[in-house]
Amino acid sequence: MRSEQAAEALITGAARIIRGKREFLELFTAGLLAKGHVLIEDNPGLGKTTVAKTFSRLITDEEGRQLLFKRIQFTPDLLPYDITGVDVFDPESRSFQFVPGPVLANIVLADEINRTTPKVQSALLEVMAERQVTIGASTHYPPDPFVVIATENPIESEGTFPLPAAQLDRFMMRLSLGYPDREAELSILTENPGEYPLSQLEPVMQKGDFLAAQDAVGQVFCHEALKEAIADIVRDTRIHRGFLLGASPRAGLHFLCAVKSLALVRGRAYVTDEDLLTMAAPVLAHRLKLRDPRTEGAHIIREICLARINGIKQG
Repeated sequence: MRSEQAAEALITGAARIIRGKREFLELFTAGLLAKGHVLIEDNPGLGKTTVAKTFSRLITDEEGRQLLFKRIQFTPDLLPYDITGVDVFDPESRSFQFVPGPVLANIVLADEINRTTPKVQSALLEVMAERQVTIGASTHYPPDPFVVIATENPIESEGTFPLPAAQLDRFMMRLSLGYPDREAELSILTENPGEYPLSQLEPVMQKGDFLAAQDAVGQVFCHEALKEAIADIVRDTRIHRGFLLGASPRAGLHFLCAVKSLALVRGRAYVTDEDLLTMAAPVLAHRLKLRDPRTEGAHIIREICLARINGIKQG
């Protein structure tokens, strides 16, 4: 299966459950193929959890088994080892045995991630950045592929713990589903795709095809002028008056990888300036701290991006 065919198969398969959200599915698929973690921030009941469940059913291993999917419902009483795993003493062997936590899975759903304490949130940092978990003197690795999909509700603050900047910087992009249009709403009322159709959803590819598509992202061509634009956009966020905190070098790496992946998802072997405009806000907005919370960060990012792209065209 060609890489662009694999991307389209994922989008088409997910669209059977996630109705009327083609653009969201393109961006989400681009994030997965770019080996990035995705934060879905939206109101309750819009299908954030269903997205993660859907994609976990679309890929199987060589023996026809679904990818290992684990869901963590974040609550204030969670402890770090509830996520990472722990060494447990075995009286029979008189030694410690490692009991893996749910982060050692292919697809990890961190549901309502902002409802647990910063100490527990930080337990995800190592595995998200380095794809490993250190317990005592031993290091454990999640299977390949590995992705964390986190959800949070932006309209409630009671009983929540805002994600620190270091945690947010681990997410390649932040996306929002939004409400469905009328046609999609009627389809949801008629079929309730999050229940019966989801349980009957057939896989669309094997793990090898998915991994090959991930590897193909690195082969997508990005012109040097567009790479310079990415670097300048990231640097501009650090000096813009609207931001107290600018984007990190990791953000630049994620930005480049995300636009390459989006190009692949849209059937191209090269990056365009439109890819930069599309991905700038999803990749950068959640990493920046606004000087005035009333302003729209995505709008400022788009202005910065447009200015740099126009500079390329005029040059």
